[in-house]
Amino acid sequence: MKQLRVLVLLHPDLLPPESSKGYSEQEINVWKTEYDVVSTLRAAGHEVRPLGVHDELRPIRDAIDAFKPDVVFTLLEQFHGEAIYDQNVVSYLELLRVPYTGCNPRGLMLARGKDLSKTLVHYHRIPVPAFAVFPKRRKVKRPARLALPLIVKSVNEDASYGISQASVVDTDDKLIERVNFIHERIGTAAIAEQYIEGREIYVGILGNERLLVLPVWELQFQNMAEGDWHIATEKVKHDPDYQERRGIRHGPAKDLAPELTARIQRMAKRIYRTLELDGYARIDFRLAADGTPYFLEANPNPEIAESQEFATAARHVGIGYPDLLQRIVASAIRRGGPSAAAG
Repeated sequence: MKQLRVLVLLHPDLLPPESSKGYSEQEINVWKTEYDVVSTLRAAGHEVRPLGVHDELRPIRDAIDAFKPDVVFTLLEQFHGEAIYDQNVVSYLELLRVPYTGCNPRGLMLARGKDLSKTLVHYHRIPVPAFAVFPKRRKVKRPARLALPLIVKSVNEDASYGISQASVVDTDDKLIERVNFIHERIGTAAIAEQYIEGREIYVGILGNERLLVLPVWELQFQNMAEGDWHIATEKVKHDPDYQERRGIRHGPAKDLAPELTARIQRMAKRIYRTLELDGYARIDFRLAADGTPYFLEANPNPEIAESQEFATAARHVGIGYPDLLQRIVASAIRRGGPSAAAG
C-alpha cells in the first residue's frame, strides 16, 4: 500500500505517547489500542496524526482541511460522554465525504441497541436469549415468561461497562436492585436477558461486501472463585491483575465439531449482514451445553489492540497485526465516502 495520510480520531484522554517505555502494564492498558494503531501505521510508512475528540466536531473539520487525510481511522467509542453518539461522528465524516475505517452509521445504530439487534436477529431465526427491557422511571416487574436467573446490562453501553458478578440475579429483589443500578449509575435503560450457562465465544468478521470470517474464539475462565459466574465483566475485560489472578485467557475455541464451528461462523456472517455492518466487527455468542449458539450482541469497531481477541484471531490465520490494520484501511478506502449501507 502506498504511503497515506491517516487522521486517527480518539478520546483526548487516550492520546498515546511516542514510546511505551517506562510505563507500567496497568498504565499501558488504558491506551494500548490507540498506541498499537498509531505506532503500527507509522512503522508501515504512513503519515499519522492523532486527534483528540470530546464534544466538538469543528476540530475534525479543521484537521481535515489542514491535513487533508486520505482516510480517517476512528477509534472513538463515544462523543460528549455518550456511547450512542459515535454514529453521529461517522455521519459527519460521511457528510464531508472522507473515507473512514469501521462501521457505517446505520450499522452502528442497529447494533448499539441490544434489544433492537436481538429482535432483528431473532426474526432471521437465530437463537437469542429471552429478554425484557426496563426503561428508566418505570416500575420494575419481571414478565412471567422470563425465568431466573437473568443477567442485567445497559441496553446500549458496550465494553462490559456496568457488568460485574452482581449483574447475574436469581431473585426478583436482586433484579430490581440491579436494574436500578443501571438506571442510576450507568444512566440508561436496562436489559435483562436469560442467563445461558455455557461458553463465551466470539467471531470476528472483516470486510464490506466480500467478508473474511475469522476463527471461533473463546474467552476462557481458568481460575474463577467458587460460585462466581463465568461472564465477561469489566474486570475480566480490562483489569490485567484480575485477569492474571483468575486465569482469564482467550484463544481458539477447542473441542468444537467442525459442523458446529461452520454453523457458528455462518450465523455470525448472517448477523453481520442483518445488522448492515461493514468495516470490521465482532459477534458475541453464548454456547449452551446442548450445542446451541445464542447471539448476545454485535460489536462494531471492536477492540483491536495487538493482544486482543480480534487481532489474535486474525494472526491465527496468518494475518499479522500490520497486515490487519492495512486491510482495515484498504476496506475504508474501497468503500469511499458515503457507505453503501447508507444508500
